Amino acid sequence: MRRSRFFLPTLRDNPKEAEIVSHRLMLRAGMVRQASAGIYSWLPMGFRVLKNIERIVREEQDRAGNQEVLMPTIQSADLWVQSGRYNDYGPEMLRIKDRHERDMLYGPTNEELITDIFAGAVKSYRDLPQKLYHIQWKFRDEVRPRFGVMRGREFLMKDAYSFDLDYEGARRAYQSHFVAYLRTFARMGLRAIPMEADTGPIGGDLSHEFIILAETGESEVFCDREFLDVDLLGRDIDYEDPAALAEVVDYFTKLYARTDEKHDPAAFEAAVPEARRYQGRGIEVGHIFYFGTKYSKPLGARVATPDGGETEVHMGSYGIGVSRLVGAIIEASHDEAGIVWPDEVAPFKVGLVNLKAGDADCDRACDEIYAGLQGAGVETLYDDTPERAGAKFATMDLIGLPWQLIVGPRELKNGVVELKRRATGERQELPLDAALERIAG
Repeated sequence: MRRSRFFLPTLRDNPKEAEIVSHRLMLRAGMVRQASAGIYSWLPMGFRVLKNIERIVREEQDRAGNQEVLMPTIQSADLWVQSGRYNDYGPEMLRIKDRHERDMLYGPTNEELITDIFAGAVKSYRDLPQKLYHIQWKFRDEVRPRFGVMRGREFLMKDAYSFDLDYEGARRAYQSHFVAYLRTFARMGLRAIPMEADTGPIGGDLSHEFIILAETGESEVFCDREFLDVDLLGRDIDYEDPAALAEVVDYFTKLYARTDEKHDPAAFEAAVPEARRYQGRGIEVGHIFYFGTKYSKPLGARVATPDGGETEVHMGSYGIGVSRLVGAIIEASHDEAGIVWPDEVAPFKVGLVNLKAGDADCDRACDEIYAGLQGAGVETLYDDTPERAGAKFATMDLIGLPWQLIVGPRELKNGVVELKRRATGERQELPLDAALERIAG
């Protein structure tokens, strides 16, 4: 995409209403604009990042054997009355009436609806297990929306739901999501640490929050530094092998990891050698949860059992805040100049900078490089504007593309281009072929 044609309304100064780094940088980098309190329009730069995150989430859900569906944003209140949650949910739920005065709601979550879909279609243990997910916009009427997309009222979520005959099957489904989440966040350049979470009145021992480390995180976290050294993508996981899944989950759950709500200083000191103790802050980006028959019982999700009887299915839910992740990644990956995007989520891989737009030689060289990158499938933002060099560099650092390829009269005269790696700030003057090889590698 040529910068001269790309809709990128950047801001020079920090907006007064933005309290945290991600909100400031998303506004300054032209990624979003507020439509109303806690509700945002996603502009081209932000939308490209959002779709990349969604793609990674979808690929890892599919890899784990989950099947994608799409449920509506507007739901009938009837199912929520039946489950007992309609009156209990609180003012965060947006309740509305349609033209026939029927009670409706803008879905804050989808347990009721997916359970009803399952109950109407599956009647036998032979059709189990099932794992279904969707990626859909949600609405929760936060009393005080703040921090941009980190705590908005409208947000994009991935919700997955598992259906099993018994607890053991549900535990296997839980473990498959546990592993899938580790892989998902690692692909985004994040180190997400699974931390024990409260299961509430349902009980049991299956609930984990996935926390990424960030200095501006809302939670204080305590964990074993061994988490930070594990290569999560260096091995293939067979999701059909329960023992392989259990091995990964057992490893991660044996290491100490707690937020301040569940932290036990004495247990921390006993479990983790002093040199490996980490204390910092973190941001929740995912939550997995086993809740048994909480919804299948009131909503009639029953199946025939092998012995001729019937039983309610055991269920779990598994959420990832897709739009929240955009802000969370920025909180974890930025510097004084702007955003530093990990490669897989970046809106473009390369920022091509023409230092002297209008110069025949520079224009010709940049046009040829741009065409070559496009032909090779490398997503490139080509700054062909007449702005001064300093402004171009500042914009490129602000929007945080992984690579900057800089072309000017001096570079052309010397037969080189300048290549900058945004994450490290490393600059090199290289022949064009060598620079392209580094970008591709």
